[in-house]
Formats: sequence, structure tokens, C-alpha cells
Amino acid sequence: MYQSKPIQLYFLQINLINRLSKIKFLRFVFIFFFKKLWILIKKLDNNQNTMAFFTQDFLDFFIELAGNNNKDWFDLNRKRYEQSVKIPFQQFTKHLINYIAEDDSSFKELEPKDCIFRINRDIRFSKDKEPYKLMCSAIISPGGKKSRTINGIYFELGPEHVRAYGGVYELDKIDLEAVREGIADNLETFKHLYTDQKFKSLFSEIIGEKNKKLPTHLKDSAEKEAIIFNKQFYFFAEFPAEVIIDSNLNQILINCYQTGRPMSNFLSQFIQ
Repeated sequence: MYQSKPIQLYFLQINLINRLSKIKFLRFVFIFFFKKLWILIKKLDNNQNTMAFFTQDFLDFFIELAGNNNKDWFDLNRKRYEQSVKIPFQQFTKHLINYIAEDDSSFKELEPKDCIFRINRDIRFSKDKEPYKLMCSAIISPGGKKSRTINGIYFELGPEHVRAYGGVYELDKIDLEAVREGIADNLETFKHLYTDQKFKSLFSEIIGEKNKKLPTHLKDSAEKEAIIFNKQFYFFAEFPAEVIIDSNLNQILINCYQTGRPMSNFLSQFIQ
């Protein structure tokens, strides 16, 4: 059948429009599909990032243990302890180690086992013979549990509260004198650190038992800075137990670490 050139051109245009329409339609289909896929990926990513490290059973386990603190009950609930308490706490500790190690290479070799304290209490010389602690605790410091200072963060998670500590605690006579002398020689720096607004807001103050008397060479400095009388120099922040099942728990403790780090570093530098 003969078709004039205008008619041929017309059909060519129609064909081209149809093809372009199909391409355009497919283009929109692909755009729609990939948008939906991207949204799904982002949702999954957000869910992963905001997922809590612990479930309610972490708290419930310790609440029930408080009324059944004996080996028989613990053995019956050992699998539950492993799944809801021990393994999640190990994973959480590893998460914090990895975060801190990004800025400080001295933490890179640490493993959770180096940092986490046993749930068993030492009852050899205690009147309280209950065998288990009602919390999990760990110290993330370059020396782990062997550290002589909290040059990092020590934290406790339990059904009563969450606590994060910094500073120096168990000091022998030589280290105690070294820290006191270090403070005495750097009074302005020390005061600037503990009066920092962010430090005061989070930790309030430096605490510790005190001596009534000091060596003669420290008396003048102690008149200017009473904290020199301390036998320990530590600080802590406390939060309600409910934050344990909050997805921001890691950020809460990381903030404690970052805020307390300048003071912990200052105190630790005098201990050999």
C-alpha cells in the first residue's frame, strides 16, 4: 500500500513517540523502584544504628537475681544469663573499645575479656555471702583490669543505675604523693579542669577519702587547694537504669569518657 511521504513521516513520529513513551515509562519505573529501594536501605540502616544493645531482660535478670542470689537459681538461669546479659555486655564493651581506639592507639589491643569484671563476688572475707553481683562492670583503659588508673572509663550497668567513672582510685603511698605533688605544681591547670562548665555539669566534683595531715612540703599548696588532702581523686556520673535499654547508651558513656578524659589524663601523668 502506497503511503505519501507526509504520512510516512507521521507514522515515524508516532513510532518514535511510542518508543520514547515506553522508555520514559521504564525510566520512571526504574526511578520509582530505586527510590523505594534506597528508602528501605536507609530504614534498615537507621534501625541498625538505633537498635538498643540490651533488652528488658538484662534488667529483669538482675531484678530477679536480687531475690534469688544463690547458685541453684543462677544455674537454672545460666543460659538466660549468657543470652541476655553476658554476651550483649561483651559486645557493648567491644563497641566502646573500638570507638575509643579510633582516637587513641593505646586501646587497640584491648579485648572485652581484658576489661570486664566477673559477676562472681569475692566473699572470702565478707559477711555478705551472696555469690553474685547485681550489675555488670568493665574498665576500658590501656591496661584493662590491670590498670592502676581509670585512664579511660569504668562503667557499671545494673537495675538501680548506670554509672561512669574517671580519675584515679587505688593509689599506693608513692603514687599518692606523686599525684599530690603534681597538683601542687599545677594548681591553675588543675582548677581549670575541675571548674570547666561541662565537667561540673556532668560530674559535679572530684571525690575521695581525705587525710587529716599532709607532708610539710604540701601544706602551703593544700591551703590553696583542699583537694590535695584527698587519698583518691575520682569522679562519676549517674543515670537511671532505663538508659540501659536506650539506643543512645553508647553515646551517653562516650560523652562521659570524652568529658572526663582531660582530667583523667592530667591525674594519670604523675603515676609511673
